[in-house]
Amino acid sequence: MGPLEGVKIIDMTSVLMGPYATQILGDYGADIIKIESPEGDISRQIGPARHAGMGPMFLNANRSKRSITLDLKKPAGRSVLLRLIEKADVLVYNVRPAAMARLKLDYETVAAINPRLIYAGLFGFGQDGPYAAKPAYDDLLQGSSGLAHLLAKAGDGTPRYVPTALADRVVGLTGVGAILASLVHRDRTGKGQRVDVPMFETMAGFVLGDHLGGLTFDPPLDRGGYARHISADRRPYRTSDGHISVIVYNDKQWNSFFDATGRDDLRRNPMFATFAGRLANIDKVYAELGRIFETRTTQDWLTLLIEADIPVMPVHDLESILDDPHLVATDFFESVDHPSEGSIRSMRVAAKWSHTPAQPQRLAPRLGEHGREILGEAGFSADEMAALESDGVTQPPAGDPAG
Repeated sequence: MGPLEGVKIIDMTSVLMGPYATQILGDYGADIIKIESPEGDISRQIGPARHAGMGPMFLNANRSKRSITLDLKKPAGRSVLLRLIEKADVLVYNVRPAAMARLKLDYETVAAINPRLIYAGLFGFGQDGPYAAKPAYDDLLQGSSGLAHLLAKAGDGTPRYVPTALADRVVGLTGVGAILASLVHRDRTGKGQRVDVPMFETMAGFVLGDHLGGLTFDPPLDRGGYARHISADRRPYRTSDGHISVIVYNDKQWNSFFDATGRDDLRRNPMFATFAGRLANIDKVYAELGRIFETRTTQDWLTLLIEADIPVMPVHDLESILDDPHLVATDFFESVDHPSEGSIRSMRVAAKWSHTPAQPQRLAPRLGEHGREILGEAGFSADEMAALESDGVTQPPAGDPAG
């Protein structure tokens, strides 16, 4: 019974950016109706799976949703969708707006049916610029937003992508905020609206918030970039037997570090003594820290730095994080029994509310699992549902004997 209980969302998204956003809204209590093509969301095919169409990428971005298949290229499929939209609060899509227009599902058409609807698009580029019709993927946005360039400056000079779908998830989170703000406005005024969340503009602001630097000013004071973030030595420190994540940042932490390590020589060194001195010589500072951390084991450093109240964390791999004592204590990972996939690991909703606690509403659905249920709620009779299935407009749940 989360804070969005009673909000109905039509989810026309696929792959990751949109599904990630709608999963969050579903975890918060909204009723998410996921519209899938007869072939299903392509993310169903990503990663190892126990059954076809139920891969881990899909399972981890589509819980708290109900699935129905609709062939929107058929007039009857579009008619079903419009009937669902009549009673919805939000429609979310992540194809280019021109594709929605070709389906005759543009904002003007949909708003005429439901003026209170929030029509939210998460797509590549703002529609008032020359890139409006371009396709967009996470890799393209990491490159065009400056992220790949920054990784080159911080590394060996080779542009690289962050090894996670960072742009998809950042824009997905931005979409969640935009949708919630629009719902607040709708509840105040009774009016729905179109909301565009473009990836390029969102990521440009996300990256340049840190790195516009002296380019903020006219004329520029430098060529941009936050020196600490792009220092080649800003990375987990090598210890005598592994690696460790440490940030010695403010003057209090540095003085504690000098005390804990007995490095009064660094306390007296102008490069280390003040925030300004450290910032101006950040590469040398990080390099010296690197030499210091190599002198002890990871556990020795964890014990020493925790006692000195210096920010420190282990460097986890994808398996060790599952046993992190904090995540274990907070029950972040939960073993749940999926109706078709058996035992799977689910991750808890991170945010907490004192009066309207949020939790996953259901586990990720099989393709078309809730089609008949959704159509029944929209007033379709059993005969109408059978006709829609017979005509290939929709289909029974994957693995259903009736299919």
